[in-house]
Amino acid sequence: MATVGRGARSEKVRQIFERFDRNGDGGLNREEMASLVVAVNPRVKFSDDQISAILDEVFRTYADFIEPGRGLTLDGLIRTYDDGAGDVDRDFEALSLNGNAGEITAVGGDGSAEPGSTGAGIGASPSSLFDDGLLSASASKPAPARVAVAPWAASPNHGISYDSSWSLLEDLEILVKRLRSKQLQKAAISGTPTNVNDGISSVNNNTFDSFSDAGWSRDLAGPNESSSSLVERRVVWDETSRDYLAFVKELALLRNRADAARSREEAFDNHMTMGRALYEHRLYRDALISFRRACELVPTDVRPHFRLGNSLYALGRHAEAKEEFLLALEAAEAGGSQASDILPQIHVNLGIAMEAEGMVLNACEHYREAAILCPSHFRALKLLGSALFGVGEYRAAEKALEEAIYLKPDYADAHCDLGSALHAMGEDDRAIQEFQKAIDLKPGHVDALYNLGGLYMDKERFARAAEMYTRVLSVRPGSWRAQLNRAVALLGQGESEEGKKALKDAFKMTKRVELYDAISHLKTLQKKKKKKGGKGGGESETEADDDFVIVEPSKFKRVTGKTTLRQDLANALDIRGFQRLTRLNRCDVDLLRKEMNDTDVPISYSGAGVPEKSIRKAALEVIIRRLLKFLKPDTFQGAVKAINERVLSVLDASGSGRVDLGLFFAILAPICAGSPDQRKRVVFDALIWRPANEPGASEVRRNDALTYIKLLRAVYIPSHGVSDMLEMHGESDPTMVPYHEFLEMFNDRDWGFGILTTLVKLEEGDRIRHGRHTCSICRFPIIGSRFKETKQHFSLCNRCYSEGKVPSAYRVEEYRFKEYGKESEALKDKCLCFSSNSKNLDGDT
Repeated sequence: MATVGRGARSEKVRQIFERFDRNGDGGLNREEMASLVVAVNPRVKFSDDQISAILDEVFRTYADFIEPGRGLTLDGLIRTYDDGAGDVDRDFEALSLNGNAGEITAVGGDGSAEPGSTGAGIGASPSSLFDDGLLSASASKPAPARVAVAPWAASPNHGISYDSSWSLLEDLEILVKRLRSKQLQKAAISGTPTNVNDGISSVNNNTFDSFSDAGWSRDLAGPNESSSSLVERRVVWDETSRDYLAFVKELALLRNRADAARSREEAFDNHMTMGRALYEHRLYRDALISFRRACELVPTDVRPHFRLGNSLYALGRHAEAKEEFLLALEAAEAGGSQASDILPQIHVNLGIAMEAEGMVLNACEHYREAAILCPSHFRALKLLGSALFGVGEYRAAEKALEEAIYLKPDYADAHCDLGSALHAMGEDDRAIQEFQKAIDLKPGHVDALYNLGGLYMDKERFARAAEMYTRVLSVRPGSWRAQLNRAVALLGQGESEEGKKALKDAFKMTKRVELYDAISHLKTLQKKKKKKGGKGGGESETEADDDFVIVEPSKFKRVTGKTTLRQDLANALDIRGFQRLTRLNRCDVDLLRKEMNDTDVPISYSGAGVPEKSIRKAALEVIIRRLLKFLKPDTFQGAVKAINERVLSVLDASGSGRVDLGLFFAILAPICAGSPDQRKRVVFDALIWRPANEPGASEVRRNDALTYIKLLRAVYIPSHGVSDMLEMHGESDPTMVPYHEFLEMFNDRDWGFGILTTLVKLEEGDRIRHGRHTCSICRFPIIGSRFKETKQHFSLCNRCYSEGKVPSAYRVEEYRFKEYGKESEALKDKCLCFSSNSKNLDGDT
C-alpha cells in the first residue's frame, strides 16, 4: 500500500509541476516558483520579502536539483515534498487538479502531520475534519508586515490556522528579540563571548560540522548544520538572569491567552505555534511546556508528541524523549495509512533516542523500519549502518552504508563509517579510500581523520598516523585522545622527545591515571636502558626493547601442581578481558535467577521442532540493560557489542535474530559475580528453566547438558577443538543428569569448564601486588600471580607467562616455574629455604 501511495504522490507532484512550468523547459524558475507558492496558499498574502526569502531557501537547499537557465527540476520538486517542505494533498486540492486528494497524508517540515491531512490535526482545513462554518472565522492569515516572521512560519506549510496564533507569534517574537538584545548588551559589558543572535554558543571556532552527522530529522538539526554538533552546542540564554525571569512571566501571560481560545482546536494551534517558535530560538525548556500543553489538549495527535520528544532530546533528557517518540509512534500507527508519511521520521528519532541510552540493537530495529517504509531515506540507512557497526555486524553495516552512499554519493559521514567497517573487516585499502573520500568532501572531518590515523597506526605507518592526529588537533585542540595517539605514533617513529612531550600534553588535558602510569613506565624503561648501556653491553635500544624470546609450551615445567598451566592461564586471561569489557563481573549472578523468575517468555519451536524460550536480540538487549543498569550508555554500548560478537554470534549461528534465553543465562552465569558454587547452581537452574524440561524438574537431559558445555567452550575457549565433543560423549543419550553429576561434567578440565578455578584466581588477584617486584619482560609492576623461575631467578607477570616469554639472556632447555599468589607465600618459601640451609651448615660443622 505504501508503494502505491508514493506513486500517486509522485503523479500529483508531476501535475503540479506541469501546471506552473509555463515555458515547458522542464524547470521552475523563480517567477514560476513564486506563482506556485502564492497559488497553493490562497488565504495567505505574502510580502515580496517573504516570497524572496522562501525562494532563496528553496534554491539554496536544493541546489543539486537546479538546472542553470531553467530552475528547479521535477525531481527537485518531488524532493522538496519528500523533505516536508510542502503538503502534496493540500497543494493539489488548492489548485483544483484532477486526482484523489485524500489518498496521501500531508507531512510538515519536520515530518509531523500538519493541518490539511486527512489524519489528524485538530487544526485541519475545511476539506478535513471541520466544516466551512467552523473555520471561516479563523482562516490562515499572513503575519503583519512589521513582524520579521521566522522561516518556518513564512513557509507555505507553516501549519498555523488561527488568527490568534499569528497574534501570539508576533508578540512572542517581540519578547524573544527584547530578551536577546538585553543579554547581548550584558555580554558586551562583561566581555563574555556570546552568540545569542543565533541562539547557540560558539565552541571551538564553530567546527561542529567536522564530526559525523548522526542524521536525525530536520527538527533536531537544521539542513545546514551537523546534527551531531547539536549535542555539543549549548543555548547561551542565561536562565538565572532577571531578564530571563521577566521573559518567563510574560510568556506565562501569552500561554494564558492561548488557553483562553474559543475552542480546544484553537488552543491547540496556539500552543503548537508558540512551542515551535520557542524551539526555533533554542528555548527548549519553554518549548516543551507548550508542547506538553498541546499533548494535554489532543493526546492522540502525532505532532505534539513528536516535537516534545525533539525538545527533550535537545535538553539531553533521552529517556523522556524516547517515551514521547513511542507515544508519537503509537498515534501514527493508529492513524493507519493516513499517517504513513510521518512513520519513517518517528522511527529515526526514536532510534536516535534509544542509541543515546545505549540501546543500539533496539535502535537498529527502528532505523531498519524507517528504511523499509521509505527506501530513499539515506539518513536512516546511514544510521542503520553506523549502529550495525557499533554492535560488530560489519558485513551488514557495509551493505547499509553502501546503499546510503548510492542514494547520496556526497554523504561524507557515510563514507567515514564505511571506512571504519571495512577496516574492522581487514579491507584496509578500501577503507583508506573511503576515509579519503570523506576528507575530500569535508576537509575538517574529525572522525575520518581520527579513524584514518588509527588505521595507519595498525599498519605501523607512524608518520602518516601522526600527521592525521595533528590535523585532528588543528580542528579540535582539546582532544586528549588525539594527543595521546599522536604521542604513540611519534614514539613509534623514534621521535622519543616529541612523543614524551605529546604524552605529557595529553596528561595535562585529562589527568587520567592511565597516562600518568604510562609516563612513569617510559621513565623506568629509559633508566634501565641507560643502566644497561653504561655497562658497555653495546646493545641498541631496539634490542633492549625486544630482549626476550618466546619458547614452546613444552619447555615450561611446573614445580608444583598448584602452578597454573600456561595455556589455561592464556584462556583465563582472555575470558577475564571479556569480563572486564562487559562488566559482567559486577553483575550479581542471582540477578540472572531473578530475571528467569520474572520474565515471561512464550514458548516457540526451533526448526527441528524443539521447544525453546527464544526472544529477539532487541528484547534481549532490554534484559541485558537491566542486568548492567549501573553502566553509562557509551560503556553499555561497548558491552553489548562484545556480547553480540562473542556470545550471540554462537547462540544465533543461523542468523535468525532470535536467541534461546535459557542458554544465554547459562552462558553468562560462570563469569558473573558470586562464588563458584553460586554460579554453577544458576547455570543448572537456567538449563532446568528451559521448556524442554518438565515444570518442577530437578534434573536436566544429558543431551542438553552436553550441548550447553559445547556452546560454553565455543564461546569462551574457541581455540580448543570442540566440534567432535558430542560425538565422543554420545550425543543421543536420553538419560537425565542430577546436579552432582552435572558438576562433574562442568568441572572437567579437558571437556568441561574447569578453567573457572583459574578465572576466579585472576578475579581475586586483581588488587594483589608483589612489593617492588617487576616483570622481567614488560617491566611493569606485577599484579596478581607472580611466576618465579626457580633456577634462573627471574619473575614473570600473568600476561608474559601465558605468552611464553623469557629473557633472552636465559636460554636453557627447560624452565621451572612456581606461582606465588601473594608475596607472603614467597617470603615463607624464602624462610624455609634459609632454615634448610642453616641446618645443612650446622650438620657440616
